[in-house]
Amino acid sequence: MHYVSSGQGSAVVLIHGLFGNLDNLKALGQLLEQRHRVIRIDVPNHGLSEHWQQMDYPGLAAAMTALLDSLDLPSAHLVGHSMGGKIAMATALAAPERVSSLVVADIAPVAYSPRHDTVFDGLCSLPLQGHSDRRFALNHLLSAGIDEATAQFLLKNLQRTDTGFGWKMNLAGLKANYPKLIGWHNSDSSYSGPSYSGPSLFVRGGDSDYVTAAHRETILAQFPGVQAKTIEGTGHWLHAQKPAIFNRIVSEFIDKQEV
Repeated sequence: MHYVSSGQGSAVVLIHGLFGNLDNLKALGQLLEQRHRVIRIDVPNHGLSEHWQQMDYPGLAAAMTALLDSLDLPSAHLVGHSMGGKIAMATALAAPERVSSLVVADIAPVAYSPRHDTVFDGLCSLPLQGHSDRRFALNHLLSAGIDEATAQFLLKNLQRTDTGFGWKMNLAGLKANYPKLIGWHNSDSSYSGPSYSGPSLFVRGGDSDYVTAAHRETILAQFPGVQAKTIEGTGHWLHAQKPAIFNRIVSEFIDKQEV
């Protein structure tokens, strides 16, 4: 798994969401690296990490603990946004002794209905060969019904080739495994499987519908020590919309676990 490491101290691993890369939480990493060793990763099928044909949360959790092993880290604080939050949660449930604390940004441990069909349609229909100007790609995604901010974010995955452009991410692999990525294996409120009782913080966007009151019991069943924060005036991309507030909340929570 591709990663970059900076700073010194107790380890914090930052995990991006679907279609992202290790730069998504870079500003948070720059704040945390003043007191911690920060490891920002490219999730498999993203960025410069390996491409997987089969991608699910048990496998991703195993990859996370393997990364900690390779870095000789007995444990680390995990911070994840969206899909990255699910990876962090799956790791905490599978190997709680490896997780010093858990921060989950705007996602719940539940199965979601599909909400990226327009994105996949736009990305998969984008003609990659024979172009040398990125503006064609932006115009294509806009005409496919994708808003400009999302389109610009998605196009960070585009890289030049000898014949035009290609994707850094494994687009076909992400589409094939999408049902597993929006799913979850422990979403019953009567769930009696493994739980993570360590310190955990769920941060949600006040305008987002990813984490709602209906998810409360399910979250508590799996993460009984949870604290919750809402950042008003933000949606699902809370870390990009109000980075100063988000970064401060996460940094202060992690620092409290060090006392």
